[in-house]
Amino acid sequence: MAGHSKWANIKHRKAASDAVKGKVFSKMAKEIMVAARLGGGDPGGNITLRSLIQKARGVNMPMDNIERAIKKGTGEIAADAMEEVVYEGFAAGGVSLIVSCLTDNRNRTAAEVRHLFSKYNGNLGTQGSVIRNYSRKGQIFVDATSMEEDKLLELALEAGAEDVHPSGEEFEVITDPADFHGVVEKLTQAGVKLGENEITMISALEVQVTDKDQAAQLIKFVSALEELDDVQNVYSNFDIDDALLEQVG
Repeated sequence: MAGHSKWANIKHRKAASDAVKGKVFSKMAKEIMVAARLGGGDPGGNITLRSLIQKARGVNMPMDNIERAIKKGTGEIAADAMEEVVYEGFAAGGVSLIVSCLTDNRNRTAAEVRHLFSKYNGNLGTQGSVIRNYSRKGQIFVDATSMEEDKLLELALEAGAEDVHPSGEEFEVITDPADFHGVVEKLTQAGVKLGENEITMISALEVQVTDKDQAAQLIKFVSALEELDDVQNVYSNFDIDDALLEQVG
């Protein structure tokens, strides 16, 4: 999510429990399987797969699980057919949402997503109504106390990044998806301590949320969507102040 380094960190801390880890591993396995099916099982020639393996290792997913998911994707191991379904819509206050799903039962997934949009006073939109305002980007976070912004900007641009800007207590480095892995590797080699990093969807139109009740409702809504088994990722354009996010997160 644009501007959501703090939310990402809260989610990362939540994932410490075994129960949540199991769900995270299951979702990661689905994504890896589909990436391998579409682009092949060699991460060297499949940028999406390489990114997902890095993300999976970042949450301590066992290598055996990763390799099994790849083999399911390439057909070496039998697996249920999965299809990608994307829902677009709006939460209260004009906040936009993209809900990316992988499912073996489109009707079940649609019913579950519609139920949550209704429960939290959201509205599902038509295809293209939201996603047209988003761009696929690499997003890398760096602790703002670890180095000066000018130094990070110099290193990041030399590594091939598009931009660097403050994001709460961190700096946010933005890259083209094709350059993401190269930037991560070069920054790491330069001794930069990286935080959360992934290829994501970022909106050009942010909505600032300052009301505590609205922020709490929004976090509950997004969390409920993310907890659905078929939902892989939720992208949104809300921006909540770090202090307020800590209160409701």
